[in-house]
Amino acid sequence: MFSDFALHHAWLIPLLPAAAFVLIAFVLRGVPLAAAFAAIGASAVSFSLAVGVGAAVITGPITVETPFIQRITWFTMPGLHVDMGVYIDPTAAMMLLVVTLVSLLVQIYSVGYMHGDPGFTRFFAYLSLFAAAMLGLVVAVNFVQLFVFWELVGLCSYLLIGYYFYKLSAREAAKKAFITTRVGDFGLLLGILFLQVLFGTLDFYELSGKIPAYVAQHGTGLLTMVAILVFIGPVGKSGQFPLHVWLPDAMEGPTPVSALIHAATMVVAGVYLVARAYGLFSALPAAMTVVAWVGGFTALFAAAIAVTQRELKRILAYSTVSQLGYMMLALGVGSLTASMFHLMTHAFFKALMFLAAGSVLHALHDKADIFRMGGLRQKMPVTFAAMAVGVLAIAGIPPFAGFFSKDEILLAAAQVSWPLYAVATVTAFLTAFYMARMFFVVFFGQPNPDDHPHECGPAMLIALVVLGIFSVIGGWVPYAYHFGEWVRFGPAHHAAINWIIAGVSTALSVAAMALAWLIYGVRAVPATVLKQRFAWLYNLSYRKFYIDELYLWLCRTFVDGAGRLLYWVDVYVVDGVVNGVAAMTRGLGGRLRFAQTGQVQHYALVLFSATVLLAAIFVLADGGSAVATWTGGALK
Repeated sequence: MFSDFALHHAWLIPLLPAAAFVLIAFVLRGVPLAAAFAAIGASAVSFSLAVGVGAAVITGPITVETPFIQRITWFTMPGLHVDMGVYIDPTAAMMLLVVTLVSLLVQIYSVGYMHGDPGFTRFFAYLSLFAAAMLGLVVAVNFVQLFVFWELVGLCSYLLIGYYFYKLSAREAAKKAFITTRVGDFGLLLGILFLQVLFGTLDFYELSGKIPAYVAQHGTGLLTMVAILVFIGPVGKSGQFPLHVWLPDAMEGPTPVSALIHAATMVVAGVYLVARAYGLFSALPAAMTVVAWVGGFTALFAAAIAVTQRELKRILAYSTVSQLGYMMLALGVGSLTASMFHLMTHAFFKALMFLAAGSVLHALHDKADIFRMGGLRQKMPVTFAAMAVGVLAIAGIPPFAGFFSKDEILLAAAQVSWPLYAVATVTAFLTAFYMARMFFVVFFGQPNPDDHPHECGPAMLIALVVLGIFSVIGGWVPYAYHFGEWVRFGPAHHAAINWIIAGVSTALSVAAMALAWLIYGVRAVPATVLKQRFAWLYNLSYRKFYIDELYLWLCRTFVDGAGRLLYWVDVYVVDGVVNGVAAMTRGLGGRLRFAQTGQVQHYALVLFSATVLLAAIFVLADGGSAVATWTGGALK
């Protein structure tokens, strides 16, 4: 059967995009269309294999407790044995489907979006490598393999964010993303080293069996610190507070890159790492609390910022930060099922909205400010419908996909912590408001007479239509295929809607969208009046709570200050000592030089004087000894 073949050849899923990268980079550099076909073909075959793996997991004996694992020895040394291979469980199978599908659709979309770009083949090479890195991360059997692909994902994001390298803003954004995520990666690396020291293995399956025994014998103190170190990596990669600052600036890359980063690759890698290491986190209540509150605060914080942003892609970027916070919150309250469910639905509707935004920007020649747009629903009906589906999905309006996954997270939070439930509910209200604000401003109102927009080409429309379909039906998957029995940690979870929680959240979302319509649609309450009345609050949100300015001040004050101090030490202490010794030697040599007159009588005089001096010393020394002896004898 194809499903068995796909399962036993799952290693091909990341290998095929990697092969496409090599082919494009070294063979097809001057053939743009062939490069696109190579990338799309590799992704299509990988998606087919991922479908087969998913079918094998659904119909076969593979569960969380009994994963399918293939290993080969990577390297061995005393005290360390590292394998490389494929680890397939329901969570990994779901991620393979999401990553391959979204990557395939983004590449199809990119054929139209990047048409005529001088770096067309380079772009598709980077996309293929990006997909390969993320897929390699998904199937990793241990922390070492995961960390290798984790860093490769970071490299690809750097290359794609800085794709327009001739723009200063793109170069700065790429560096910001790379450096900020390295802070998180340092914590992750420390955590991995601690795990190796404590357990003697970094294999996910072996660790899940050893952690409960360690906790029972040694307690949770040290292991909680290790888990938090590991969690710092996802904080950076998934844009969680306080390492979220790189993600909005990542918009400098081409829009298809933004869709891929925000929907199915880099930013969800952090969420997936926590899910993959859930055996570690779930055994440590304090670590789970940290994960939950970091996620909850990030969700609310980013939503509060998105309310006032003016750039189309930046609004979507902050919505991604907020939704990733939702996923972390779900993991922190113990619901891996809800987190992975929302990761899946979010991948569909967020990719849909980014690609729809790309269609708008493409039609308006990269005009980013939403308040310079308007009336696009008449000129771009397919894009309008696609964005409408995405907005309704992220707002949690039934029967769209986001309604079901958001409800699962709210229910999980309510069962564990009412404060976290309150945070998640307020976030849901703000999300519906700022997404409706963006939608009404861009697609309603009066069109700009200077704009002449038109609908995007067929390649771009195909991706929008497919993602639109999944954004509608994606939420019904758990109810059709028992998602909670499939993707889980611990006992099986049967999906069921809590109508009270769902009703409250839906009512709040509808109210938020109605409020946005009153302010930005019919303008019953002009936004400018509210902006003036609440100027301090508006500025606080619009300036992103001055976090970037705070980091810049800290760098200038402490990092640059430390640099100046070290410069002073280097110049005046280290170099001062070295140069002082050299100067002293040079000065002494200069003075001794005057003794070299070249006249024999001077040398004879020096020799005679030295002889007399030595003789006097010997005489005085002997005389002193004699006096001391006589005096001592007299005293005796």
